[in-house]
Amino acid sequence: MKRLLAAAAVTFCALNASAKIVALETVAIPVSDLDRSVAFYTGVLDFSTVATTEVSGEDYEKAFGVFGVRARVARLRLGDEAIELIQFLAPEGRAYPADARSNDRSFQHVAIIVGDMAKAYARLREHNVRHASSGPQRLPDWNPNAGGIEAFYFKDPDGHPLEILHFPEGKGSAKWHRTDRLFLGIDHTAIVIGSTTASAAFYGAALGMTKAGESENYGTEQEHLNNVFGARVRITAMRTALGPGLEFLEYLAPAGGREAAAGRQTNDLASVTTVLVSDDAVVDALGLRGAGYEWVSPGAIDLHDRGLGAARMATVQDPDGHFVRLVQKGDVK
Repeated sequence: MKRLLAAAAVTFCALNASAKIVALETVAIPVSDLDRSVAFYTGVLDFSTVATTEVSGEDYEKAFGVFGVRARVARLRLGDEAIELIQFLAPEGRAYPADARSNDRSFQHVAIIVGDMAKAYARLREHNVRHASSGPQRLPDWNPNAGGIEAFYFKDPDGHPLEILHFPEGKGSAKWHRTDRLFLGIDHTAIVIGSTTASAAFYGAALGMTKAGESENYGTEQEHLNNVFGARVRITAMRTALGPGLEFLEYLAPAGGREAAAGRQTNDLASVTTVLVSDDAVVDALGLRGAGYEWVSPGAIDLHDRGLGAARMATVQDPDGHFVRLVQKGDVK
């Protein structure tokens, strides 16, 4: 994937001076069977269904970069946050790789906050949810930014990695400590990257997200959480004004995490997409194109209906091939 060069960054800033990313709205997860996935997320993880819709037509073909597209979409909410489950009825995409690993560049998960790790893990076991971690891990106290946090990776019915997290007192947003529900909401989505510098240029300098924290995690707990022997991970948290955060996971060790598959499309099940709200998707699209990033849609596309809650939509890939959807709300000129 192309990287943001210094000269291109200057070009982007000039083009993007009036545009701004105002929120990380949701994460779109492609699924093979929408009804099965809705049942999993609502029945096991306590999400609620907000709306379902079906979209098709030339504008959505362009916006998704997939010819002949027809998709069923369900929007689910947990607390203040939401996810989007999308089943591409036509054309069907590739299955989630059976041999996917936590340090592969295609990795992206959603981190769900729980009020009690033991009870949440027991709920997952009751429903025979597949493990990605060997079991819940409590991160060590020597790590000031992560010490005391409990975490566990698992998989949804299609194999997408998910995480449950429990914050001890003094860590995480105050809202995670003011409820007695078991599954509370979404704190962030995390992506495996090759270079923190390159990803910060894309999400920070180009799209205007701000750095909210960082840590370097390693040791047996991190190895068993990720199920990657020798894992040493540089974690950088990014935020917008509204919505969940985005975390970069740069594996300093071990080497050898696989790059995203060539020719990946948005209808492939591994193509989880981060959805960002822009106040001017046209300007953002022009800026990103001028900066040399890989595009999926031919710019920002006006949509004939508001089935996905947006009037305009563009899709781009970040330096590691992760899909990013820019959406613009309200009336557009």
